[in-house]
Amino acid sequence: QVQLVESGGGLVQPGGSLRLSCAASGFTFSRYGMTWYRQTPGKERELVARITGSGANTNYADSVKDRFIISRDNAKNTTYLQMNSLKAEGTAVYYCNVRWFDGALRDYWGKGTVVTVSS
Repeated sequence: QVQLVESGGGLVQPGGSLRLSCAASGFTFSRYGMTWYRQTPGKERELVARITGSGANTNYADSVKDRFIISRDNAKNTTYLQMNSLKAEGTAVYYCNVRWFDGALRDYWGKGTVVTVSS
């Protein structure tokens, strides 16, 4: 079974940093891109960052560009989201996602990790 487990969330002050991890299992990790999303109650889910299977290419939401860095360690089957210069609007549940199509859409999510940016 595909499993994604996020960790690393917590309370951080504005301007601070936090690193999230997503441990993956149940699929050939290096073949697939990984994506981080975030969501706050009452707001739409937002794509934060995406990385290709090899790690060669990354994409970021404009709201986090130049502050967040997505990376991966394929030997550890883990994707990371380094969050720097955190703002209050960074408060959200952060989710790890992988998806692909193999005759049907496969779309897998972790349970999320809570990030609270507050003084």
